[in-house]
Amino acid sequence: MNNSIRDENMDKLFEAILKLESVEECYDLFDDLCTVSELLAIKQRFWVARLLSAGYIYTDIVEMTGASTATISRVNRCLNYGKGGYRKALERVKEEE
Repeated sequence: MNNSIRDENMDKLFEAILKLESVEECYDLFDDLCTVSELLAIKQRFWVARLLSAGYIYTDIVEMTGASTATISRVNRCLNYGKGGYRKALERVKEEE
């Protein structure tokens, strides 16, 4: 994560998220924490990551998600050269299916 936003308050936010016990509790927190637009953007990025990991091509992802090619490119760059956050999350979700 960008060191300019990493601090004790961000740590506390992430610790609180990790302590949530259900999807419903996540909905409650994120509904209070984020705007609808922010949540839709986050959801779209994670969906794009899932599709890229499954081998879909940009044109199909644009059609399916409505994401811009810039968003798809950024997510793809994170998947391939980022810190592995998307990959870890996708692997853990896949393990539970």
